Amino acid sequence: ALRGINLSVRTGEVVVIIGPSGSGKSTFIRCLNRLEEHQRGQIIIDGIELTHNMRNIQEVRREVGMVFQQFNLFPHRTALDNVTLAPRVVHRRDRKEAEDKGRDLLARVGLADKAGAYPDKLSGGQQQRVAIARALAYDPRLLLLDEVTSALDPELVGEVLDLIAELAAAGRTIVMSTH
Repeated sequence: ALRGINLSVRTGEVVVIIGPSGSGKSTFIRCLNRLEEHQRGQIIIDGIELTHNMRNIQEVRREVGMVFQQFNLFPHRTALDNVTLAPRVVHRRDRKEAEDKGRDLLARVGLADKAGAYPDKLSGGQQQRVAIARALAYDPRLLLLDEVTSALDPELVGEVLDLIAELAAAGRTIVMSTH
Protein backbone atom coordinates (compact mmCIF):
# COMPACT_ATOMS: atom_id res chain seq x y z
CA ALA A 1 0.00 0.00 0.00
CA LEU A 2 1.15 3.49 -0.80
CA ARG A 3 0.93 6.01 2.02
CA GLY A 4 1.90 9.61 2.63
CA ILE A 5 2.56 10.56 -0.98
CA ASN A 6 2.35 14.23 -1.88
CA LEU A 7 3.64 15.20 -5.31
CA SER A 8 3.13 18.17 -7.59
CA VAL A 9 4.49 18.10 -11.13
CA ARG A 10 4.57 21.28 -13.19
CA THR A 11 4.19 21.43 -16.95
CA GLY A 12 7.48 20.58 -18.65
CA GLU A 13 8.95 18.98 -15.54
CA VAL A 14 10.49 15.50 -15.43
CA VAL A 15 10.03 13.50 -12.24
CA VAL A 16 11.77 10.17 -11.69
CA ILE A 17 10.51 7.79 -9.02
CA ILE A 18 13.25 5.47 -7.83
CA GLY A 19 12.91 2.47 -5.55
CA PRO A 20 13.42 -1.28 -5.25
CA SER A 21 11.12 -3.84 -6.85
CA GLY A 22 7.86 -4.14 -4.95
CA SER A 23 8.04 -0.65 -3.44
CA GLY A 24 4.91 0.61 -5.26
CA LYS A 25 6.41 2.57 -8.15
CA SER A 26 4.24 0.88 -10.78
CA THR A 27 1.16 1.10 -8.59
CA PHE A 28 1.73 4.83 -8.20
CA ILE A 29 2.21 5.36 -11.95
CA ARG A 30 -0.87 3.26 -12.73
CA CYS A 31 -2.95 5.32 -10.26
CA LEU A 32 -2.12 8.48 -12.23
CA ASN A 33 -4.30 7.36 -15.14
CA ARG A 34 -6.66 5.25 -13.05
CA LEU A 35 -5.44 1.83 -14.16
CA GLU A 36 -5.31 1.25 -10.40
CA GLU A 37 -7.87 2.77 -8.05
CA HIS A 38 -6.63 4.83 -5.12
CA GLN A 39 -8.47 4.36 -1.83
CA ARG A 40 -7.90 7.73 -0.16
CA GLY A 41 -6.64 11.16 -0.99
CA GLN A 42 -6.82 13.04 -4.27
CA ILE A 43 -5.23 12.69 -7.67
CA ILE A 44 -5.66 15.77 -9.81
CA ILE A 45 -4.29 15.84 -13.35
CA ASP A 46 -4.45 19.14 -15.20
CA GLY A 47 -7.24 20.36 -12.92
CA ILE A 48 -9.34 17.17 -13.25
CA GLU A 49 -9.80 15.04 -10.16
CA LEU A 50 -9.69 11.28 -10.69
CA THR A 51 -12.76 9.93 -8.95
CA HIS A 52 -15.23 7.20 -9.87
CA ASN A 53 -16.61 9.52 -12.54
CA MET A 54 -15.84 7.78 -15.86
CA ARG A 55 -16.08 11.09 -17.73
CA ASN A 56 -13.20 12.48 -15.64
CA ILE A 57 -11.20 9.28 -16.05
CA GLN A 58 -11.64 9.33 -19.83
CA GLU A 59 -10.79 13.03 -20.01
CA VAL A 60 -7.56 12.46 -18.09
CA ARG A 61 -6.66 9.40 -20.17
CA ARG A 62 -7.01 11.48 -23.34
CA GLU A 63 -4.27 13.76 -21.99
CA VAL A 64 -1.95 11.07 -20.60
CA GLY A 65 0.29 8.75 -22.61
CA MET A 66 1.60 5.64 -20.87
CA VAL A 67 4.47 3.36 -21.76
CA PHE A 68 4.61 0.04 -19.95
CA GLN A 69 7.59 -2.05 -18.91
CA GLN A 70 6.52 -4.90 -21.22
CA PHE A 71 5.72 -2.73 -24.32
CA ASN A 72 2.17 -4.14 -24.73
CA LEU A 73 2.25 -3.85 -28.52
CA PHE A 74 -0.41 -5.66 -30.51
CA PRO A 75 1.50 -8.59 -32.07
CA HIS A 76 -0.83 -8.86 -35.07
CA ARG A 77 -0.38 -5.20 -36.06
CA THR A 78 2.56 -3.46 -37.71
CA ALA A 79 4.56 -0.79 -35.93
CA LEU A 80 2.60 1.89 -37.80
CA ASP A 81 -0.74 0.27 -36.93
CA ASN A 82 0.27 0.11 -33.26
CA VAL A 83 1.06 3.83 -33.31
CA THR A 84 -2.08 4.90 -35.19
CA LEU A 85 -4.76 2.70 -33.65
CA ALA A 86 -5.66 4.91 -30.66
CA PRO A 87 -5.70 8.18 -32.63
CA ARG A 88 -8.01 6.58 -35.20
CA VAL A 89 -10.33 4.68 -32.87
CA VAL A 90 -10.33 6.69 -29.63
CA HIS A 91 -9.62 10.18 -30.97
CA ARG A 92 -11.47 9.63 -34.29
CA ARG A 93 -8.64 10.96 -36.43
CA ASP A 94 -8.68 10.49 -40.18
CA ARG A 95 -6.62 7.45 -41.27
CA LYS A 96 -4.29 9.47 -43.51
CA GLU A 97 -3.74 12.13 -40.84
CA ALA A 98 -3.05 9.44 -38.21
CA GLU A 99 -0.69 7.56 -40.52
CA ASP A 100 1.22 10.71 -41.51
CA LYS A 101 1.70 11.57 -37.83
CA GLY A 102 2.55 7.93 -37.05
CA ARG A 103 5.26 7.90 -39.72
CA ASP A 104 6.65 11.18 -38.35
CA LEU A 105 6.74 9.73 -34.83
CA LEU A 106 8.40 6.52 -36.00
CA ALA A 107 11.01 8.66 -37.74
CA ARG A 108 11.51 10.68 -34.53
CA VAL A 109 12.24 7.49 -32.60
CA GLY A 110 14.63 6.29 -35.32
CA LEU A 111 12.32 3.67 -36.83
CA ALA A 112 11.12 5.22 -40.10
CA ASP A 113 12.18 2.06 -41.93
CA LYS A 114 10.24 -0.23 -39.55
CA ALA A 115 6.68 1.10 -40.12
CA GLY A 116 5.61 -2.16 -41.79
CA ALA A 117 7.40 -4.46 -39.35
CA TYR A 118 5.53 -6.62 -36.85
CA PRO A 119 6.67 -6.59 -33.20
CA ASP A 120 8.23 -10.07 -33.39
CA LYS A 121 10.63 -8.74 -36.05
CA LEU A 122 11.80 -5.86 -33.84
CA SER A 123 14.38 -5.87 -31.06
CA GLY A 124 13.30 -5.05 -27.51
CA GLY A 125 14.65 -1.52 -27.84
CA GLN A 126 12.81 -1.04 -31.12
CA GLN A 127 9.58 -2.35 -29.61
CA GLN A 128 9.93 0.03 -26.67
CA ARG A 129 10.53 2.95 -29.05
CA VAL A 130 7.36 1.98 -30.97
CA ALA A 131 5.53 1.97 -27.63
CA ILE A 132 6.85 5.47 -26.90
CA ALA A 133 5.78 6.67 -30.37
CA ARG A 134 2.35 5.15 -29.71
CA ALA A 135 2.09 7.02 -26.41
CA LEU A 136 2.98 10.29 -28.17
CA ALA A 137 0.58 9.77 -31.10
CA TYR A 138 -2.17 11.97 -29.69
CA ASP A 139 0.08 14.65 -28.14
CA PRO A 140 -0.51 13.84 -24.46
CA ARG A 141 0.18 16.59 -21.96
CA LEU A 142 1.70 14.04 -19.56
CA LEU A 143 3.81 11.00 -20.38
CA LEU A 144 3.95 8.18 -17.82
CA LEU A 145 6.87 5.77 -18.19
CA ASP A 146 6.72 2.66 -16.02
CA GLU A 147 10.13 0.99 -15.77
CA VAL A 148 10.56 1.37 -19.52
CA THR A 149 14.15 0.10 -19.56
CA SER A 150 13.93 -2.79 -17.10
CA ALA A 151 12.90 -5.41 -19.68
CA LEU A 152 15.61 -4.37 -22.14
CA ASP A 153 19.02 -5.85 -22.75
CA PRO A 154 21.72 -3.53 -21.35
CA GLU A 155 22.91 -2.53 -24.82
CA LEU A 156 19.38 -1.31 -25.72
CA VAL A 157 18.85 0.80 -22.60
CA GLY A 158 20.93 3.68 -23.96
CA GLU A 159 18.81 4.20 -27.07
CA VAL A 160 15.59 4.39 -25.05
CA LEU A 161 17.14 6.71 -22.44
CA ASP A 162 18.44 8.96 -25.24
CA LEU A 163 14.91 9.24 -26.61
CA ILE A 164 13.51 10.06 -23.16
CA ALA A 165 16.18 12.75 -22.70
CA GLU A 166 15.22 14.21 -26.09
CA LEU A 167 11.54 14.31 -25.09
CA ALA A 168 12.43 15.96 -21.78
CA ALA A 169 14.61 18.55 -23.53
CA ALA A 170 11.68 19.35 -25.82
CA GLY A 171 9.61 20.27 -22.73
CA ARG A 172 7.46 17.13 -22.41
CA THR A 173 6.03 16.59 -18.91
CA ILE A 174 7.20 13.16 -17.78
CA VAL A 175 6.73 11.03 -14.69
CA MET A 176 8.80 7.86 -14.84
CA SER A 177 9.69 5.04 -12.51
CA THR A 178 12.88 3.03 -12.37
CA HIS A 179 14.76 0.85 -9.92
